[in-house]
Amino acid sequence: MDETDAIALRHLAGGLRVSAKPDTTLVTQVDTEVETVLRGRLAAAFPRHGLVGEEYAAEAGDGETRWIIDPIDGTHNLVRGIPVFATLLAVERAGQLLAAVVSAPALQRRWHAAGGGGAAVRDLLGERAIRVSGVDRLADAQVVWSGMRPMEAAGIGPAVRAIAAAAWRDRGFGDFWGYMLVAEGAADVMLEIGPTVWDLAAPALIVREAGGRLTDFGGRDSYDGPQALASNGRLHAVIVERLAGE
Repeated sequence: MDETDAIALRHLAGGLRVSAKPDTTLVTQVDTEVETVLRGRLAAAFPRHGLVGEEYAAEAGDGETRWIIDPIDGTHNLVRGIPVFATLLAVERAGQLLAAVVSAPALQRRWHAAGGGGAAVRDLLGERAIRVSGVDRLADAQVVWSGMRPMEAAGIGPAVRAIAAAAWRDRGFGDFWGYMLVAEGAADVMLEIGPTVWDLAAPALIVREAGGRLTDFGGRDSYDGPQALASNGRLHAVIVERLAGE
């Protein structure tokens, strides 16, 4: 990930070429170059493995193991000069996540996890294990989400507003950042509508290895999207209930 971090920072310093995809989301040369580099390195090291990423077509491989790539999660932040963007990489075998890394070069932070091995972060303070919070009451919780507009469009705006009103504090922290805050214990709940497997695979393993949960809004373990609820685990059931209007 050192190489991909350097690509992102080099282009950020030198200027970005920005275009819109058919779905109106933005893409830059950082997105395409980072994914190209990762695909090339993974194909060379693991020629039989599958690959799925945001910018290019999926490669099936042998059907057992696949790498899941989001070259830049937070492209819109990158374009606007907000330093909250990261490269996400996870490896999955037979539907089980084995390892994951989230690298945010402008924040100088990198999170990683391995199945059964816990989760950690490396930053200017060094490397250390991370763990979700012990908060067990919504009234004491910090709730974050990626944006209210998708929540309203999905019809759960009233439920999310009620959750926020019942919480100690609420903030909007989108993309990978909200999930990492949960994994570190800085936030207790993260809600998002619209993510895909490349947005969620790496955060899912990191959150889970930090002791939390990442599911859909119904509480079913999933990192495919298009819904994601991450929590410290202690608050998961009450959030699922409130999202269901109970």
